[in-house]
Amino acid sequence: MEALPLAFTSGWASGINAYACVLILGLLGRFAGADDVPTALTGNGVLIAAGVLFLFEFVADKIPYVDSAWDAISTVIRPTVGAIVAALLSGEASTLEQAAVATAGGLVALLSHAVKSSLRLAINTSPEPVTNIAASSGEDIAVVGVMSLAAFHPEAALVIAGVLLVLGLIGVYVAFRFIKRGYARFKAWREKRGDPATGSSAV
Repeated sequence: MEALPLAFTSGWASGINAYACVLILGLLGRFAGADDVPTALTGNGVLIAAGVLFLFEFVADKIPYVDSAWDAISTVIRPTVGAIVAALLSGEASTLEQAAVATAGGLVALLSHAVKSSLRLAINTSPEPVTNIAASSGEDIAVVGVMSLAAFHPEAALVIAGVLLVLGLIGVYVAFRFIKRGYARFKAWREKRGDPATGSSAV
């Protein structure tokens, strides 16, 4: 289970941006001597494909509503990549251990993806592009930073990824409570005005 810290962190990163996770790991394994990175992630084909897809997501993820559509498409992709990377990280472990590590990576990626996509839906209730760009840029920086640390200090990166995941869950809860409250106030205001759409009649 030595691979579990890096598998957890890569799962968290995959749930946010799977292509950035694979690209950073591959580059560090190939050019920075990160021994824990599987050789399969350092090949030219993997690096080129991950780089192209990362550039595409880099743009799409910063456009209101397009980001949520991309998140919907990525619902299967991100957890799958998280599980595959985790399985590769388990190396020569037994089949049972590989399955456990892969499952952990996939589940963390799914949870991380759910947090990201939920926060983006909340942000898109105010469809100006600045918030989307700021949120996406922050996610990119977090993935690059945490994965760069994870390649050499997986335990420290595990703690950071865990904290960020918990903060994300809290953020989702707060955001949707705020939206729910705002909608309730808007509905009450319309009813007070006797808006025909609410079924009330004006006096």
